[in-house]
Amino acid sequence: MSTPEDMPSKVIELKQRQGGAGSSGDRLGELLKLVRGIALKRVNGLVSTLFENVDDALFHLAERAESNAVQVQFFDGMREVRKKRQLVERMFQEQLSQIFTDFADGRLKPVRSEVASQTGGGLSLVDDQELEDSLAISSMVAKAENRLARTLHLVNQRLSVINGGTAVEDASNPIGPAPLCQAFRLAVREFDLNVQVKLIIYKLYDRYVMSGLEPLYDEVNGELIRAGVLPQIRHQLPQSARPRGTAPGRAGNGPADGFVVDEQAGGGSAGYPGGHYDSVAAEIQAELYSTLRGLLANRRHSVDYANESSAGYAGGTGGMVPNLSPTDLLSALTILQGQSKEAQAHAESVVDAAHAVQQIKQELLEQAQRLGGAATSGYHVSSADEDTIDLVGMLFEFILQDRNLPPQIQALVGRLQIPYLKIAILDKHLFAQKTHPARRLLDAMAEAGKSWSAESDVDSKLYDRIKAVVETILNEFDDDLAVIEHELAGFEQFLHQHRRRAELAEQRAAEVTRGREKLHTARRDAAREILNRIGNRELAPVIHNVLSRPWANYLVLTDLRHGNQSDEWKNALRFADEFIWSSLPKKTPADKERLRALLPQLEKALKHGLGTVAFHEGDVRALMQELSQFYQRLLNGEEFELKTAREVITDNAAASEASPPTEGAATGAPESTPTTQSPVEEIVLSSGSIEPEAAEVVEDGDEHVDAAKQMKVGNWIEFIDESGNRERAKLSWISPISSKYLFVNRRGLKVCDKSVSALAVELRRGTAVLLEEVPLFDRALDAIVERLKQTHSSGDSTAAPAG
Repeated sequence: MSTPEDMPSKVIELKQRQGGAGSSGDRLGELLKLVRGIALKRVNGLVSTLFENVDDALFHLAERAESNAVQVQFFDGMREVRKKRQLVERMFQEQLSQIFTDFADGRLKPVRSEVASQTGGGLSLVDDQELEDSLAISSMVAKAENRLARTLHLVNQRLSVINGGTAVEDASNPIGPAPLCQAFRLAVREFDLNVQVKLIIYKLYDRYVMSGLEPLYDEVNGELIRAGVLPQIRHQLPQSARPRGTAPGRAGNGPADGFVVDEQAGGGSAGYPGGHYDSVAAEIQAELYSTLRGLLANRRHSVDYANESSAGYAGGTGGMVPNLSPTDLLSALTILQGQSKEAQAHAESVVDAAHAVQQIKQELLEQAQRLGGAATSGYHVSSADEDTIDLVGMLFEFILQDRNLPPQIQALVGRLQIPYLKIAILDKHLFAQKTHPARRLLDAMAEAGKSWSAESDVDSKLYDRIKAVVETILNEFDDDLAVIEHELAGFEQFLHQHRRRAELAEQRAAEVTRGREKLHTARRDAAREILNRIGNRELAPVIHNVLSRPWANYLVLTDLRHGNQSDEWKNALRFADEFIWSSLPKKTPADKERLRALLPQLEKALKHGLGTVAFHEGDVRALMQELSQFYQRLLNGEEFELKTAREVITDNAAASEASPPTEGAATGAPESTPTTQSPVEEIVLSSGSIEPEAAEVVEDGDEHVDAAKQMKVGNWIEFIDESGNRERAKLSWISPISSKYLFVNRRGLKVCDKSVSALAVELRRGTAVLLEEVPLFDRALDAIVERLKQTHSSGDSTAAPAG
């Protein structure tokens, strides 16, 4: 940590840096401008989210109002917020900008959140409103300052440096809870709202804005660290700045000081960097942790009772056995960590890792005894520390049995048991809080490992990156969580870079699949329209050739480019109708006259369509000549050959197989191969049916069908082929046309696409297995609780009191 002697040089250096950048005329230094930019972007975004949810909240309350009058108040509030939202948001932005300006000029007065005292002879309505405002604001600020004490303290220190050394406190921090609440309080005065509605908006501000401040503080701290502002500060608080509900480390613990919190406050909320605070999740986590501690205590009491019954407490001596200190345990773990590095480096299988997990507790106790020599030969591990050892052991047993992780990743992560046991002894937040960096790192590696397979990681980048994190922790972690935080930041950056590349590949895969489905649909639509018109009619072969080949392809392109509701599509169908009419015998002078007037329009439309599908000029001239001769014979009343579409298409296919021409013949199109058939030719030569594809019918109520239907984009699954090879894939896209699922691997490359029914069949067979979406640590704790509950229940059912 910086010493007072170091501070002046840092301040001078930073002031010089700011002064050199101040030629732009901006009154704020470059670093303060950076902080202001981050704050305005994040806070304005949070406020925008707040107002997007006001309508729903007030409408929900209006529906549940106990009287019409109260309901009207909520509806009036909704209208007022809609009318003045932009004004209030603008006022709030101006207040924030003014706060930063005052801070830069040294004119920002500390904002105190205490409730204003009432003076005067009586309390007016305005006084009541001010009192309610003050109460709401002071409560909001106190809660936020307590929850964010750790990260806010770091921001205060760094802002004091870039502010010329002037001390910055929570109340004088331009992005502190109190100034931000005061800015919002002044802005919402523009609303004409009753007290009840205004208090609801304050509650929403607390929920959406104040609860979202931790990422802002983390980003500010991160940017200032990168700029060289107090990068060496550790995440510890002075005694005066500790949040309520925490306690300093146990005396004599050495490295544990500053990390160990009151174990009774298991649901507390430490401000670990990068952890987004969620009050609901924190409450659930606290309840789960409390349940876990209770189950462990019950199990311990059962074991103690059994020991007393069989041999007497502590070996029958009747005396109290002293406990090994946490320092002894940590020292023993450090020695084991060093001894196990080489052995663990070769523990590449799950079996090896599982064996190591089972041995660690016994080895730890033996090592602690050896470390203390004869003086500790009669010592025992404390109940709390033994619970921690068992809990970490059960955590890693779960990891090594977790279906979500491939065996190779299980073996890697399983090597971390000793470092994580040290972390758990140092800091009880590991099991009590989701935001703990060690917990987030384990979850991040597990989530990335879930997507791993040898096929998708041919260059071993992900495997090697996880391995590097594991080895760094084994080699470098002693008692400083900064090692964990550094590895977490690096791993998250690695994942972010990979994710961006994978998302691009995913997008391309989805676009290709979407394009293929759109083409398939357009081809069927075009074929359907043509075959509905010609059916089994006997027409001149040249007419069939034009409609079933180039014009069908022109319809496909028109559908893809403009859609089948466009004028272009309707004009293309109108040409087909008129072209067919033009080929029928003309027996009256009126029909012949109409045909002569129509022919130039047909020629113009046909040439446009042929040009669109890239017909060769020589083929166009030959076709026009053949059509000209046909219409001349038609007008002269001559007879000509008539055939059905199937006969013409079949004859063309047979001629193509017998002797493919070297140049385009005047038959309406270049010869087709099976891969270049028009949609009409494809249908006629295959099924001959133009019935619409039947919609997939799946049975409701079947558990596998329901599981397939409930999959969401982003869910992972493991496919197992006939040879037993496994491939992990993510649901990347659901087709709006066919409802098929597109699956990609971790690199964003397509693995397969499947219908709901086909996926349900694979789930039923076991050749597809859905992977859990809940984070590893949460699933592990749930599993441990269930395991302890079952153990406790079976113990109760088998225990019989002595008669």
